[in-house]
Amino acid sequence: MNIEGRTILITGASRGIGKALVNEALRRGAARVYAGTRGPLVHDDPRVVPVALDVTDRDQIAAAAQQIGELDILVNNAGIALFDDLSDRAVLEQHLAVNLFGPFEVTQALLPALTRSRGAIVNNASMMALAPFPVTPAYAISKAAEFNFTQSLRGLLKARGISVHAVLTGPTDTDMTRGYEIPKATPGSVAQAIFDGLERGDEEIFPDPMSEALAESWNRGAAKVFEHQFAAAVQAA
Repeated sequence: MNIEGRTILITGASRGIGKALVNEALRRGAARVYAGTRGPLVHDDPRVVPVALDVTDRDQIAAAAQQIGELDILVNNAGIALFDDLSDRAVLEQHLAVNLFGPFEVTQALLPALTRSRGAIVNNASMMALAPFPVTPAYAISKAAEFNFTQSLRGLLKARGISVHAVLTGPTDTDMTRGYEIPKATPGSVAQAIFDGLERGDEEIFPDPMSEALAESWNRGAAKVFEHQFAAAVQAA
């Protein structure tokens, strides 16, 4: 799946990794980039089309799908991360609404277009899908759910010719990690690695030095073997 000449939707496109993904898609020659945001967005490249898209708003999702029409690549990037201690169910529900059900609803709305183009879905999960950071457990739970959602879609949509990719992002220099004095990748380098992984056809994309350290053990691990075995059993049935 090359980026050049493709039509792409990126959610959460106004800042951080989403903004970097928009610019990287343009650099790689995308024909059109729909930039999904909750607020106003102005971009000086005419290939960028702002789209009002709160991923928790079904009406906005339906309107965006109608506006976009045809699509090659969907990047579910919008997300939230709040501090919590799992004492308040409402905080967990808020994370699930954005980080799990948001990608679910957007994917369902754009699935007909992606089926026609035999396109690709990229879900920006997190390393925390595999191991939680104790001060943001609700975020980690929602990302684990999004990762499993991504793996499930991969098996279900293979017959339609749609490839599905999970991004297991490590610490990146965005608003989400502000205040943490730890090594962080730049949004630009992460965006470049995400599209590199998509173009290579990587099922899981490890786009920064910390997450990349997991790549070999994940790809050779039992969980990955089971995923392929389970998917093959379904496809053979």
